[in-house]
Amino acid sequence: MLMEGTTETRGQEQTEKSEQAVIKIGNYPVMESALEVLTILGNKKKVVLQSRGNSIPNAVAVANIITEKMLKGNSKVQKINLDTVEAAGIGNMTSTIEIILIKN
Repeated sequence: MLMEGTTETRGQEQTEKSEQAVIKIGNYPVMESALEVLTILGNKKKVVLQSRGNSIPNAVAVANIITEKMLKGNSKVQKINLDTVEAAGIGNMTSTIEIILIKN
């Protein structure tokens, strides 16, 4: 579960008592991840969804579920950042995405 204070890879990174939470979205059930993001958005004004590789569609789906179904009219996508990371020496490239959701 994505709860405050967890130190798992799949969780919230908290550097200070800020109004922002960073959540890594993996290959977990989309609806479960969306419900956990909704819970965190109840306490924070901004949530940053991060994902890479094959789990990018899950992050997009979670963002759509939050903004179009669960919090329609009360949240929106502020910004989407796309990037590609190259593995050292191997030549393989992995895409990454960062979706910033804000609560109105």
